[in-house]
Amino acid sequence: MAGLDVAAVLFDMDGTLVDSDAAVERAWHSWGSEFGVDGVAAVALAHGSPSEPTVRKLLAGAGEDRIAAAVGRQMALQYDDVADVVATPGALELIAALDRRGMPWAVFTSADLRLARARLGAAGIAAPLLVTTDDVRAGKPDPEGWVRAAALVGVPPEKCLVVEDAEVGLAAARAAGAWTAALRGLDGDLRISSLAELVPALGLDR
Repeated sequence: MAGLDVAAVLFDMDGTLVDSDAAVERAWHSWGSEFGVDGVAAVALAHGSPSEPTVRKLLAGAGEDRIAAAVGRQMALQYDDVADVVATPGALELIAALDRRGMPWAVFTSADLRLARARLGAAGIAAPLLVTTDDVRAGKPDPEGWVRAAALVGVPPEKCLVVEDAEVGLAAARAAGAWTAALRGLDGDLRISSLAELVPALGLDR
């Protein structure tokens, strides 16, 4: 980790700490069928972003009543669909190492509080600090959520490592001034294929 001055780790949730890909895809495909939107396009646009702005883009020109109903339905499809939600490879190992070494960490997700608790709970992850879309005025790629998460762990953003699997989240982290670790082949200060790789990279194995 030469050159990276990191004192805290901030995680995205879906696709980073929690493997919820199948649940997310089911929800958006079902929603798309109900609202006349292509499910594949909906999944692609939704990745890493809050549901409301995604719905607004997919239903451009719709009235506020229809938007509100569509957002509500989209969330309802996700809340109870956690049967196959699990921790991502290396997530529990990395969290255990962070806790063992006393390095602070938090989660910032584009999900709301109810969904975040449901998915983290299904994955067996208890986040010590959690920032959701309910806590911010602007979602990713706005940096507000990462700045708030950094404040909660008591570490300046420039000394935080943000771990993400979506470009909108990485853009938000860069705007906040944080270091980045990128999954799914995306570009970050670190490019990783598993969270377990951060254990030695952060010196947590010493």
